[in-house]
Amino acid sequence: MTTQVFNPGMQVRHRQRPEWGTGSISRVEQLTRAGTRDQRLWIKFGAAGLKTLLASMADLEIVEAVPVAEHTFAAREAASDGGWLGRIATKKPEKAMSELLPDATDPFLTPERRIKILLGLYRFDGGAKLIDWAVAQSGLDDPLSRFNRTELESFYKEWSLERDLALHRLVSEFRRQRKPVEGLLVDAPRSALQVLQKFDKSR
Repeated sequence: MTTQVFNPGMQVRHRQRPEWGTGSISRVEQLTRAGTRDQRLWIKFGAAGLKTLLASMADLEIVEAVPVAEHTFAAREAASDGGWLGRIATKKPEKAMSELLPDATDPFLTPERRIKILLGLYRFDGGAKLIDWAVAQSGLDDPLSRFNRTELESFYKEWSLERDLALHRLVSEFRRQRKPVEGLLVDAPRSALQVLQKFDKSR
């Protein structure tokens, strides 16, 4: 259970759903669940609209009042003076679309935290989830307005390879240092475990 107390007006980010962007808490309801104090939060996220979450269940972090630059393709394009054409000279769309979330590779986060973030990225596996991934990765409401499906599939292939390699490196580091990692993988998606097995067999 979280000990963090949230108040209306706070700016928060959902660590497991970074594609939602920064949210503003509009309403807080105090409640008791199983004898423990909790809060029901109504949060308006920039990219996902209004969400109702339990503070004890949601993995929320309070963010600074000054907005942090988003990692998405759309945010990069909007921040660029030259828009799409100005940005393309410095960062090609395939590069922006194939990069992992900054938190997934942030050396200042604990390895345990990075593994949790990487495992969360496996929710996009499966062809039916390609557009969900593209919305989260690009920050565009309709990624097909900018890219065709073949391009998105190519970007996803590059992105998922980066994700798989990052997970493999992190798990390998745990094993080299003889740190217990199996507990972190107990609830890992099946596709993530299959990736790790594939890397293990190739050694």
